[in-house]
Amino acid sequence: MKKEKRKEHLVHYANGPSLEEINSTIDVPKDAGFIKTLFAFSGPGALIAVGYMDPGNWITSIEGGSAFKYNLLSIVLLSSLIAMMLQYMAAKLGIVTRMDLAQNMRARTGRKTGIALWITTELAIMATDIAEIIGSAVALQLIFNIPLLMGVLITIFDVMLLMLLMKLGFRKIEAFVAALILVIFVVFTYQVVLSQPNLPELFKGYLPTPSIATNPSQLTLALGIIGATVMPHNLFLHSALSQTRKIDHDNPKEIKKAIRFVGWDSNIQLTLAFVINSLLLVLGASLFYGHSDNLGRFVDLFHALQNEQIVGSIASPVLSMLFAVALLASGQNSTITGTMTGEVVMEGFLHLKLPLWLRRVITRGLAVLPVIICVIIYGGKESAVEGLLLYSQVFLSIALPISMIPLTLFTSDKKVMGEFTNKKWMTILAWAITIVLTLLNFRLIVETINSIF
Repeated sequence: MKKEKRKEHLVHYANGPSLEEINSTIDVPKDAGFIKTLFAFSGPGALIAVGYMDPGNWITSIEGGSAFKYNLLSIVLLSSLIAMMLQYMAAKLGIVTRMDLAQNMRARTGRKTGIALWITTELAIMATDIAEIIGSAVALQLIFNIPLLMGVLITIFDVMLLMLLMKLGFRKIEAFVAALILVIFVVFTYQVVLSQPNLPELFKGYLPTPSIATNPSQLTLALGIIGATVMPHNLFLHSALSQTRKIDHDNPKEIKKAIRFVGWDSNIQLTLAFVINSLLLVLGASLFYGHSDNLGRFVDLFHALQNEQIVGSIASPVLSMLFAVALLASGQNSTITGTMTGEVVMEGFLHLKLPLWLRRVITRGLAVLPVIICVIIYGGKESAVEGLLLYSQVFLSIALPISMIPLTLFTSDKKVMGEFTNKKWMTILAWAITIVLTLLNFRLIVETINSIF
């Protein structure tokens, strides 16, 4: 039975490893100490963490603070803990099966189902990319006064940056992304320190309060924070990036070590993402509390930071410009990872063998197209373009269960994972999270549709 299973796996794996140009390309030390080994495995977690602090998170986090002060910090914490568990499972799936989540799903479905899954997932990636593209384009407009349409078109060339970094080596991409994350962290730490938050209230905010469940407005925003934090595309990407390290797959000890250190890498980086999302919410609470109705867009936040009537004596153009720089850094990071995820799902679900440059141009083009159409129709009005963020959440809400349910099934199946199957407590918790998030996302879909009509 095991031989047949192994044969079935190899037949499918022969279609090509996930992200073939970087799969198993990075050496890891055999008998090094903890720190040196952790450094060798560090990198994929940074690319994953990007999805948990992308521009789509900014509006919901800052709005959460400006509307309800520190109350929703407990939701930021809960979302981060859920993310850590899901990403660990995704990384483990990739290491053990040597296939990413899309390949594992496609191996157990027919061609028509594979196409349907690709379309749904691609729409979710496009929905995610909308926030990144808009964030980058608005940042370019705010910093360099570049027209919005031109800024959107410039983001298409992000794919050229990705291809250049790929030529230099995947570790260069990891370092580049980590550097941009550091920029975001420094900017918001500086702004939060200036805002002088109420520390006792801040730490109290990490404890759940009944008002989150009983207040409809708080609950809706809490759902928005969860929806903007737990991203389905990250599960596909992490299951591919976890395979970039070169390990001996015939040695269970090597596999166990890889799972352990990939987990460390993921949790460290997601902890940093949690800190940044907390900073965003704290910034909203300490600077913008009472002004939530006027802060629904990136442009509003930019101008608010230099408005003394809103933020007081610390208002300055420098704060606004730092915000725009961080927004550009976040957008650039997210477009790089979004393009890579597009490759993973296209190859995994469709088994397409296209030239590398063409795959990246297609995935980037699909993401940019709806934003370009919106800019042309509405004449470059930021309010209309940023309104796309609201509607994009519908696709994310649909796609999340489609990725979470198979992930939980596969990692809990001994036939798939062998000795690396989820512990019983993790399986129960994973199913509980999957069911709850599916129900919450269904509610978010209904509320979004109601807001449209």
